[in-house]
Amino acid sequence: MTDSQQSGRGVGRLYGVGVGPGDPSLVTVRAAELIGKADVIAYHCARHGRSHARAIAERYLTGGQLEERLMYPVTVETTDHPGGYRGALDDFYQEAAARLAAHLDAGRDVVVLAEGDPLFYGSYQHMHKRLAQRYPTEVVPGVTSISAAAARLGTPLVEAEEILTIIPGTLPEEELAARLAATDSAVVMKLGRTFPAVRRALERTGRLADARYVERATMDGERTGALAGIDPESVPYFSVAVLPSKVAALDSAGRPFAAPAQDGPEVQDGPEVVGEAVGEAVGEPVGEVVVVGTGPAGPLWLTPEARGALANATDLVGYTTYLDRVPVRAGQVRHGSDNKVEGVRAEFALELARRGRRVAVVSSGDPGVFAMATAVLEAACEDPYRDVPVRVLPGMTAAHAAASRAGAPLGHDYAVISLSDRLKPWEVIARRLRAAAEADLVLALYNPGSKSRTTQVGSARDLLLEYRSPETPVVLARDVGGPTERVRTVELAALDPADVDMRTLLLVGSTQTRWVRRGGGAEVVWTPRRYPEE
Repeated sequence: MTDSQQSGRGVGRLYGVGVGPGDPSLVTVRAAELIGKADVIAYHCARHGRSHARAIAERYLTGGQLEERLMYPVTVETTDHPGGYRGALDDFYQEAAARLAAHLDAGRDVVVLAEGDPLFYGSYQHMHKRLAQRYPTEVVPGVTSISAAAARLGTPLVEAEEILTIIPGTLPEEELAARLAATDSAVVMKLGRTFPAVRRALERTGRLADARYVERATMDGERTGALAGIDPESVPYFSVAVLPSKVAALDSAGRPFAAPAQDGPEVQDGPEVVGEAVGEAVGEPVGEVVVVGTGPAGPLWLTPEARGALANATDLVGYTTYLDRVPVRAGQVRHGSDNKVEGVRAEFALELARRGRRVAVVSSGDPGVFAMATAVLEAACEDPYRDVPVRVLPGMTAAHAAASRAGAPLGHDYAVISLSDRLKPWEVIARRLRAAAEADLVLALYNPGSKSRTTQVGSARDLLLEYRSPETPVVLARDVGGPTERVRTVELAALDPADVDMRTLLLVGSTQTRWVRRGGGAEVVWTPRRYPEE
């Protein structure tokens, strides 16, 4: 007697039952119990009529149950349905739900079989969305193909604070690469015809060597191995690509890349001890240096490519304040140093790479804008570092972040100038300010002032007032994206050097820049894209 008959209810119960990845012995006790006493067993299948889910559940069937075979009208082929592929499937799901509803209305309990877990890329979910609000429903979870793949590989998927990303292989290749670059561990589902694009995405992101392949986990014909060696023509739909946990992975030289013994991150002295920390590099495998732009603040403005480079590095090198913004990962060595040793820091990173290390040089903003890319490339163009691979990954600049907070002050031509006279004379800075002012360019002024540089802002203001009206809007953007962010706009004549420090960026408008108060008192600064004809 079924549950609905025992309870005297007039309608049956709907069960979405996960039967696991393939091995019938991995079916849960609850799933086996429900399969054995259901009135109706339903399962999805392609037009060939075979169902993997039914094959897994077969040993638990009684033989006297009604079976509903829900046959897809299309899978990957084209269709002449007026609504296209999606329209054909929507009509199919609606018709399938109606068939199951007829059984439920007659008081019969219906078990819909789902390979793996019912609500994880499962066909059952389409029935659930259409029926669960109308009938008493229970979902029985099942072992997913992801769990099965990890078990068959004998490799942890994630450990500690690592992040696992589950990716359908049907995504565009560019999106695949972005997702793979941005995560610690990953499982790519739905391979088959998508395998070549998935493989290329892994190669583009430098992760192909770490990728593992699992086919038909726990089923007959199971196959596992390094993904790089798999023939694309041999890959079926029931296969996954796995990027396992990196905590216990190997580095590029085949050495253990394991977590340090202490609780916190492993930290070594930075450039001040280059010789001691690095030693001789003769005969060692060559790694690489990636100069990573982390944006002006936190992880929300970090690109997927940059995030991946930081995750894949064996060593992080940078100004300690910037290193502190990067999440701690077990196994990585962090080399922090003062902000005034860019050249020595660059050589330190290149020496590490000569030993086969994958080094990420951390730079705020964009590394090519008043930052570490120039220092690294300058050293990399000299012996003995000419053969060390160097890549530069862009990041959001402080100017662009500040502009977004104010509105669109950089909407037309603009110039970027550093007011720091540590590396160039003030006379050069003044000459460039005059040239940009005469050209009526919006100005983004970096490094405007510090505790030891207190005159530059006032001098720049007085110089610009020779070419701009006193009412010209100036955006003062401090710690944009950070916990102490403050963005406000003042008139050029009212710009007070006491309000400016090294964490502040200035955006000085052109003669065309507008400063407007909108509804609710909100102020915006913007520069028109069209310049008036003279």
